Order: sequence, then C-alpha cells, then structure tokens
Amino acid sequence: MVTPLRRLCELSSFLSVADAKIGGMATRPESEVLAGRPFPLGAHAEAGGVRFAVTSHVADAVEVCLVDDDGTEKRVELTERTFGVWHGLVPGVTPGQRYGFRVHGPYDPGRGLRCNPAKLLVDPYARQIEGMITNLEASLGYAGDPMHGPPSAIDSLGSVPLSVVSSPGGADTGVKPDVPFEEAVIYEMHVKGFTKNHPDIPEKLRGTYLGLAHPAAIEHLTRLGVTSVELLPVQTFQDEPSLLSRGASNYWGYSPLGYCAPHAAYASEPGNEVQEFRTMVAAMHAANIEVLIDVVYNHTCEGGPDGPTICFRGYDAPGYYLHAGGGSTVDITGCGNTLDAGSPQVVRLVTDSLRYWADEMGVDGFRFDLASTMGRPAGGFFDRDSALLTAITTDPVLCRSKLIAEPWDATGDGYRVGDFGMQWAEWNGRYRDTVRDFWRGHTSVRDLAYRLSGSSDLYADDLRRPWQSINFITAHDGFTLRDLVSYNDKHNEENGEDNRDGTNDNRSWNCGAEGETSDPAILTLRAQQARNLLSTLLLSTGTPMMTAGDEMWRTQGGNNNAYCLDNDVSWVDWTTTDASEALLGFTQRLIDLRASSPALRQPEFFEGRTTPSGNPDLVWFRPDGQEMAETDWFDEGRRTLGMFIDGSSCLSRTRDGELVSDDSWLMLMHAGADAISVTLPHERYGPSYEPFLDTTTTDGSPANPGSLAPWEKLTVPARSLLLLRVPR
Repeated sequence: MVTPLRRLCELSSFLSVADAKIGGMATRPESEVLAGRPFPLGAHAEAGGVRFAVTSHVADAVEVCLVDDDGTEKRVELTERTFGVWHGLVPGVTPGQRYGFRVHGPYDPGRGLRCNPAKLLVDPYARQIEGMITNLEASLGYAGDPMHGPPSAIDSLGSVPLSVVSSPGGADTGVKPDVPFEEAVIYEMHVKGFTKNHPDIPEKLRGTYLGLAHPAAIEHLTRLGVTSVELLPVQTFQDEPSLLSRGASNYWGYSPLGYCAPHAAYASEPGNEVQEFRTMVAAMHAANIEVLIDVVYNHTCEGGPDGPTICFRGYDAPGYYLHAGGGSTVDITGCGNTLDAGSPQVVRLVTDSLRYWADEMGVDGFRFDLASTMGRPAGGFFDRDSALLTAITTDPVLCRSKLIAEPWDATGDGYRVGDFGMQWAEWNGRYRDTVRDFWRGHTSVRDLAYRLSGSSDLYADDLRRPWQSINFITAHDGFTLRDLVSYNDKHNEENGEDNRDGTNDNRSWNCGAEGETSDPAILTLRAQQARNLLSTLLLSTGTPMMTAGDEMWRTQGGNNNAYCLDNDVSWVDWTTTDASEALLGFTQRLIDLRASSPALRQPEFFEGRTTPSGNPDLVWFRPDGQEMAETDWFDEGRRTLGMFIDGSSCLSRTRDGELVSDDSWLMLMHAGADAISVTLPHERYGPSYEPFLDTTTTDGSPANPGSLAPWEKLTVPARSLLLLRVPR
C-alpha cells in the first residue's frame, strides 16, 4: 500500500530537500504502529507503548518524531485520521520520551496555511515541554518575506522546544479549601519572584514551585491572612522574538506555548515540574489556601505571520488563529495573533486544558488574561454567550472553579467591565481607577460610593453578587503600592524601549517629590496614603486582590511595566525595615478585621432594606451628620464621605448556611488636604461610636480612642480614613 506520506515524498521536491538535511532517521514499518484512538488528545502511555493523537484538519500526513538523548530522530507516520485527529499507538515508547510532530500539507500564506515538515512542532496537549528556541532563524517557517516567500528548508530540530511523554498521576494535591468567594482575599504573586530573594528558603528552592511550598513561604501567607494565591502564568511560555533578539526574557510569562504543561524553569530539578507543581498545590491546600492560576487563552508565543512556527501555526493556522484577508492575522491582543474563540479546535483545547489543571493538578480557579477576546470569536462585537465562554461555564468540572475575567483586550471595543455572564467574576478596573483618583484628590464621591458598596451598577442587573467584583488597587501590570504614592510618571528605561512601553495613565501622586526622598513629611504622607488605599481595598464590599510585596513596601523604582526584568526590580524584597514591618502589621490587622466582620464582606448587594435594628442596610452621610441628598452626589468638590453599614442583618452565613449578625460600622473617608470637622450620626444608628481603625497611625490603632456619643463632633485629619464600630 502506498501511504499518503510516500506519495507526497515522491511528488514534492521540497520534502526531498528537507528530508535530505535530516541524517540518520528511519521510518518505522507500519506494522509497528497500532491504530489507537483519537481521544483524549496528546501523548498517553497505554498498552505497552504510547498513544499519540493530534489535530490538523488541513494536513495530508503527520509524523510523530521520537528524539533520543543524542538528538537522533525516528519518524513514525500516523496513518489513522478520525474527526480530523491523526492518531496511532507506538509500542515500546515509555514516559520520558522526547518527541514532536512534523506536518505535511499545504503551504499557502495567502490563505493562512503554513504547513512545513521541516519544522518540528510541540504537541499542543503536551504535559511536559523541554527546552526553548535557541536558533530563531531555524524556527521560522518561511524564507525571506513571511507573506510571499517560500517555505524554509532549515530543519528546526535542535533549535526548538520538545514535548515529553509524562507519567500519569503523581503527588496528591490534597483537599481543595473551597473558600466561599465572599470570604476570599486574593494575593497575586509570581512563582519565581516571590521566593527568589527569600533568605529563609534554601537557595536551590528559591524561585521554584517547591520554594512556594516551603514552610517559610507558607508561613508568610498564613500570617498575612490571605485565602487564595493567584499565580502569574505557570503554563509553559516562550520568549518572544523581539526579546530574544536583544537578549531579554519574558518574566511575567504572558507568551504561552503549552497549555497543559507547567513551566519547566520553575522546577528545582529538571523534568520534575509536574510533581513539584502538585507538591506546591498540596502544601497550599494543607494551609487552607487556594491556588488560582493566570491563564492566557487569547494569543500564543508564535506572534504574527513573521513569528516562529513551533506549534499551532504548523498544524492548522486558520484553525487556531483569527485571520484577515491575504493570510494576515487579526491582532486584538497586541501580541501579533489572536486565538479564534469560535474554532472547535480552540474550544476543545481550552476546556481540556482547564479541566486538566482543575482535576489532575488540583487548581482551584483561573484568572483569564484579556478575557474579552474569548467573547469575540470573529474579532467583532463582544458576546457573553460565545461558544468558548459558554463551554467553560457549562462544563461540569469548571463550573465549580473560581472563574475570573480580565474584562478587556488591546482594543477599545474590548473594554467590557460589567459585561460578562452571571458565573464570571471580573477584575474591576473602574474600582482601581476611582479609588486611586479619590485619594489623590481628583474625583468626587459619586462613583466612589458604587465602588465601596460592591459596584451594583456593574453587576446587580446580571444576577451576580458583589463578590464577583474583584477589587484591586495594584496588580503585576503597573505601579506597586509604594510607587503609586511615590511617582507621578513611569520610569521604564531599563526595559530597553526608551520608556515608550507601559501606560501613561497611572492616576498616581508622588506626594511632593518624584521617587526616593529623605523628606520626613513626604515619607509620612506616602505611608499614610498607602494605608488609605489598603484600608479602602479591604473594607470595600467585593473580593479584594492584593499584589505580592505591597504589604512589605516593595518598590520597582517607578517601573510600571517590568514584564522583561527577571531581576531584583521584579523580585520581592524580603529585607526588613521599620517601614516594611509597620505596613505588614497594618495589613495583617486589616485582613483580620475583614475576616472577623461579616458586615464588611457582605454576599448580597445593599438594597436600602430595613434591618432588625430598624435602620436601612446602608446609609451615606455628609460631614454635618445628615444623610446625603440627591444634589450632594453631584458636588464635584466633595472630598468627604461617611458610610454606615448596619450589621444586624448582613446576610452573611456560616458554612452550614445559617445567617450571622455583626456590629454596625461607620467609615469616614476624607481625601481633602486639610482636616475637617465631622458630626457623628443620630442616636438611631447606635448608642455610641468606638474608633477602631485610624490610618493616621502606623499600626492603625485609633489616635483618639474612647467611645463617642451620637451628634458628637470629631476632627478627621487631612487625607485619612477612620473606621468606627457601633456595638450591637
């Protein structure tokens, strides 16, 4: 029988040239290859060998290429094709085998088709990936002009990453904590950056999954009180060509290659990344901490048409990426390509990948980078009911995971804060902007009230809860908390892009001097502003998210886009100073207060409902002790707001579902440059008001303790937040 591959080899002079450049390779006889099955996709050890299955609807033939330790390659043709899946079981292959695929098929860039068997491709479903691009030219699928040139005949073996057959199973990941969303405090962190400089972690483990599992790392998280860590990308990623060309690296990891493989560079022992990741998850779960991971299902590391051919592009580029006329890619991510959220191949890949991480790797939830692209299957208008978004929320496994959308992409049409479906939580960019603006004195209190109370204007009409607003002040992308109060402008010179990268819309205030200073008045004000921002975050209704190191006064020297800096600029600084110790203690106090006060983390929106005390559940006050009138909200010069939360019926529940009650609380926020006299509310709201938290002191203890009476006046210092408890 003449196989499709042999027929192609006879007819294609290009294949002959490519094959001639690969020495010492032999094709196994067909009798050694069993049919296998098309699903599940990937490489799976079974029946005395490994079953390989990979999708390509456009291929004419597919080979699995087994690579020995010395670089010798053995090609095995997969002759079975079912539902567009090429599959076969190769006897004698065992876990640990390195492999890739070569795809024979049409090369027609004008139609987006870029099959090139000279390029060894990573398995999209590989659970381990070894190596990186070492020769960019060899990884390119074209010669000369990427849109009109011929296919490259340079063989990429030895210059590109390889897939590795992994062993099934592994370390137990423990019992998932299943933290109720309304109790969650999320801590965004980088696997390497969090422990790379930690003095109490063995040097070999610093910057690794096992570094995060070390008792010293776990102890900091539990002492701080966070419930959930959100890891920047841990799926295998590859440096972009623009970074490779200047000797830089993608530190953050938003350049994915393998959606089912943990990033190998974070393992303390080469090849042990799967086990070490699972061990890390188990350690977090043992400490009752959830593990969320940041996933990037909007683009890949292959970039635009001029980028490398190392995976998806070589199998079936139009089946994975959005394309425009003439074979060019549609780029709504700012990264050169966009995964086609309407493609069945992409929907299957994303859901299979997520299910693997949730089931087998123990992950508790996901934050979806540039998630708006997942609702724009043709790159057009956003559809919350798109095939991909619906597939995720209706999956019986994934619907039980925490699902958090970053509700924007690189285009104006992609800004969709508040527009996702009912099962989605969202990074609330409007919360970040409003709170930053308020404390730097650039906005009134109208929008602030919505943000403090859970952003009902964004989420209440969609059957969502206030905890689906992920409130944040800082994130990996932008200034740290310290830099937010220390710099007016970005300082990204070290990134090598002439300070052009990163946003100019920082909504920051340097408190009187740009960058580092020894002026005691400025330093005092900066620390107080940081406490104001942290207090607002952790006392707001919704789910707070912190950025690792903010609680220890970490700085990036004004760099607001340190994506390519794998050095001390990005790594958490564990050096203790009076300022770092004070802020850490203050943050611990805030998180503990939130955890013990259910009225401050309510699971339902405020509705003005009457509580058992006879008061509404939420009341807004002016400085004169009177309720805010309609016209007061439109006073653009207003910089002071009182927020009264009645705790007698806060609608929070125990884990058994019983309603709980709490004290009531009065929060006074004043962003003005001068102190202001505030009159406390009427006695109907409580018999007394007890100062509980004060941002003018380094540890948050009240500067003027002692019970206060209704209608009593007190002075609220400039730029400060006071929290008063009203005992039930």
